[in-house]
Amino acid sequence: MKLDDAAARLEALGNPTRLKIYRALVKAGDNGMSVGRLQVRLDVAASTLSHHLKTLLVVGLISQERQATTLICRANYGLMQGLIEFLVDECCVETVCTPVSSKAAG
Repeated sequence: MKLDDAAARLEALGNPTRLKIYRALVKAGDNGMSVGRLQVRLDVAASTLSHHLKTLLVVGLISQERQATTLICRANYGLMQGLIEFLVDECCVETVCTPVSSKAAG
């Protein structure tokens, strides 16, 4: 992953509303969640939600699929895994360390 791509994705997630959207889609799993359900769950105005979804879509963190009249959003797990790998790729290359587990860091 290129540095600029990683920065754009992290910047997108740096907004609290977009982070809430992404986390809701992760919780929804492979089935995803409709835009309408996201709007109700997060109590966000339709125009605001649309703006934030577009930002996440542009950087590839989510995908959208139309099913009849419903727009389904899904988290892009592969891309997120790549972003996480990019962040820790060179862990401890200049020293000896024990990486912290994700559970202990929380």
